[in-house]
Amino acid sequence: MEEKYIEEQRYLKAKKRVKDVKGFYIHFVIEVFSLAIIVSVNLIFSPGYHWFWFAAPGIVFVVILHWFLVFGSSKIGFGKEWEEKKIQELIDEDKNSSNK
Repeated sequence: MEEKYIEEQRYLKAKKRVKDVKGFYIHFVIEVFSLAIIVSVNLIFSPGYHWFWFAAPGIVFVVILHWFLVFGSSKIGFGKEWEEKKIQELIDEDKNSSNK
């Protein structure tokens, strides 16, 4: 009975993860099209003044923030694997320095 519960929890966790990743990609595509529309409208109606630069950093920041929330720090090298590797590295350094 407990195994069935664990399997169900794994399934629900995986399902939520897939939903989060899908939501990020949808958000990313919407933001790319939004930025393209903003740039196009700016260049068509007021080509002398590039006001789209005021919107672009905000859009990029929000997409990066969403990416970080969905994929976490492990994608940039600071996940659990990195932590374990760094801990082992520091332990090895300490052993080597105490042996000398």
